[in-house]
Amino acid sequence: MTSLFDPIRVGAIDCPNRIWMAPLTRGRGTREHVPTDLMVTYYTQRASAGLIISEATGISEEGSGWPYAPGLWSTEQATQWKKVTDSVHAAGGRIFAQLWHMGRVVHPSLHGVHPVSSSATVAPGKAHTYEGRQPYVEARPLALDEIPRLLGDYANAARQALAAGFDGVQLHAANGYLIDQFLRDGANKRTDAYGGPVENRVRLLREVVQTLIDVVGADRTAVRLSPNGDSQGVDDSDQDTLFPAAAVELSKLKIAFLELREPGPNGTFGKSDRPAVAPKIRKAFDGPLILNSDYDFDSGAKALASGVADAISYGRPFLANPDLPTRFAKGLPLNQDEMATWYSQGEKGYIDYPTASA
Repeated sequence: MTSLFDPIRVGAIDCPNRIWMAPLTRGRGTREHVPTDLMVTYYTQRASAGLIISEATGISEEGSGWPYAPGLWSTEQATQWKKVTDSVHAAGGRIFAQLWHMGRVVHPSLHGVHPVSSSATVAPGKAHTYEGRQPYVEARPLALDEIPRLLGDYANAARQALAAGFDGVQLHAANGYLIDQFLRDGANKRTDAYGGPVENRVRLLREVVQTLIDVVGADRTAVRLSPNGDSQGVDDSDQDTLFPAAAVELSKLKIAFLELREPGPNGTFGKSDRPAVAPKIRKAFDGPLILNSDYDFDSGAKALASGVADAISYGRPFLANPDLPTRFAKGLPLNQDEMATWYSQGEKGYIDYPTASA
């Protein structure tokens, strides 16, 4: 019976356990989206994870819409990220860069760039900006002749990730961001080759993943999807068809692993009463499947034992417990995270959570 403490190989990466660190936006970069020394400490503290998936990291100014979130489009950013990866590796860890384009949820006040999306739609709610919360603006549809430029931005970010020493890259195709805005018909109203039937709506996902593979290799490329419900106003009328179809395409590309964020009815950060799509994706995807969202030790162990998942990525438990694998192994109580410090810029609630031996 598979346990959380068993090693696993995903693509080119040997992971010593199946307790992975999920991507967590923390807002500790600079206004120029350059990583800071605080981030070196933070990630190194969590190097005992089977695999660290970095916080969402912008591929371009156009795609970056979160204050103080890091990027990976410049040499300066890659150089600073190299400090993070070198330190994580020295501590025995492994780390992938999650590549992010936010699409319609980018606010133009951040960089003076108008947001793009699959279609001319507006995200619900308000954007986080340096001036406080502001209403989203209507995105402009990404033109067909802009697709090569977008693919070039992903390719550049992947090259920067290699220069920065990351072990691989994960495409952020979840949570209502750009790729998700193309995937789901609630946001994608296009009538060209990237809209309409499912095979068209998965086209951009497939093209971006192939672009990343061309740079870093399939065995160092991963994807994150978020089936089962609304994400920032993005939803689909037939998720049971869409997401397994996307999984089939990713399986053909032989990526290293597929991660799913799928909250259930009792989720604390997003809820859904719909039947889980993960079992259908499990049948469609021929590779390691990683599950995320509201797992604790017992539910994660149960998911592995049942065969529905190959590893579990933990978010907030890793946020507050840098030594999470040790705490799980010894049955120790967990620190509770402080929501007020999730996105603040200081050390508090970031690198000051104690380890079990502290």
